[in-house]
Parts: sequence; structure tokens; C-alpha cells
Amino acid sequence: MPPLSTAQKAAVASFVSITGAADKVAMRYLKNSSYKLNEAVDAYFQSNAAGTSAANKEAQLGKLFDSLRNDAEDQKDVLGADSSMQYLNSIGVDLEGASLFLAMELVQAPTIGEITRDGFIKGWSAQGMVDTKLEAQKQYFKRLVSSLSTDRDLFRKVYRYAFVVGKEGDQRALSLDNSIVYWEMLFKKPGQVWVGSIAGVDWLGEWIAFLREKWTRSVSRDMWNQTFEFAMKSIQDETLSFWSEDGAWPGVIDQFVAWYRQKSEMDVDA
Repeated sequence: MPPLSTAQKAAVASFVSITGAADKVAMRYLKNSSYKLNEAVDAYFQSNAAGTSAANKEAQLGKLFDSLRNDAEDQKDVLGADSSMQYLNSIGVDLEGASLFLAMELVQAPTIGEITRDGFIKGWSAQGMVDTKLEAQKQYFKRLVSSLSTDRDLFRKVYRYAFVVGKEGDQRALSLDNSIVYWEMLFKKPGQVWVGSIAGVDWLGEWIAFLREKWTRSVSRDMWNQTFEFAMKSIQDETLSFWSEDGAWPGVIDQFVAWYRQKSEMDVDA
């Protein structure tokens, strides 16, 4: 067998780090996938999932969860704020970026500062993770983050969960201030950048400027979700030709379009 290239050696090292498998196993799966790391890792997890019982996997995740707890501060089945932040840092979460909400959705956290045992175990079990070491979770999470800006379905799921986890207590809506903070986190790398694809209109900046000038109410779930749909369309169509007065957009979107067009006309006249 010819010696491995530098890129192939790096792929083997990454495979071993993610899966915990031996070098020979890594090389076999990578060779079968023409050294495409993501395909090789997916194939490994799929082929080994049947060999690891759900009960055994959950038991391993339960032990990992217990190792993350602070006995003096945390409840038996809950990681408090400090333990949660330490865990998130350990797997490479940017607490000020979109990856925070990606992590919250993955473990089905009830709030930003809390992770439950049930959500942790079910969330990671659903990922097909065989190895439950922190380093394996870190590498797997890194792969998810890298696909957040290109995988529209994944980003939509994370975006919608941000509303759930971002609410305070039993409130049914987000405060405007918190919503703006969350939009600024989600609509930038590694999330979906809310900028026009042709002329480069800074839609996020325009949206926030409008809200601060004209909007005084909280943000409902419908407004939150429809903002996502409007954002995705406005990235591709900076003329906003998809919008019409007779459409089903919420009133705040109608107001934004009118505000933006009037502002644009004034800029041209000036």
C-alpha cells in the first residue's frame, strides 16, 4: 500500500478523533469513501449503530451527564448555568453565536442556562453517536456547525428552536430586545448571513433599524417564524418582488417593506 498523503493522514486523525475507532478501521472506511471524511464517518456510525443497543448507549450518556454535574450546585437530573456553560465550552460552542442555539436544539434544552438529563441523552442518542467521549462530541458538533449556513433545513430547525429556548418563564413571546440579540447571533456566520446575494443589501441591519425606529411590541412565534421566511426570500430577491399587499405576510413585514422602500427612495433623491 502506498504511503498516505498529508491530507489522508489528517482525515484518518479526524476520523479517529470523531469515532474513537482504530487507525485501521479509519483507513478502511475512508478508503471506501475516497477519503471523504463526512461520508466515511456517517457510514461508520450507520454500520455500528445496530451493534450498540439503545439501552447501552443511553447508559453511557447518563454516565457522561453525571460527570458534568456539580454535586454541590446541580440537581440530579439538571445541569445548572455554570455546569451547562462549562459543557458547552468543552464541545466548542460559541456562546455569542448561532452555534449556541444549535447546541440548545441538539440537547433540547428548556432554557439557555439549563440542560436536562432527558434532553441530553435523547438528543445525543438521536445523532447516532457510538462514542460518548467529549472529544467525539466536540468533533461531531464541529461538523454540524460547519453545515449550518448551507443546510437550510438544519438552520430552520435551529432558528425555530431559538424562540422556544429564548423565552423567559411562561411568556408566550420574546421581548424585542432579546429578539434583536438573537437575530444578530443567528443571521451571521456560522449561521445564515442575512445579506442580499447580488447587490449585498444588509437586510439584517435594515430590519433591526426598522424595529428600533418603528416597532414597540414583543415578538410572537408567528412573527419570529415569518421573519425567517422573509429573510430567506430577501436574500435571493433584493427587489422584494415576492412581497405583495395581498400576501399572507404579517403586518410587521408589510410595514418593514413600506419603510424600506420609502427610505430607499429618499436615499436616491438625496
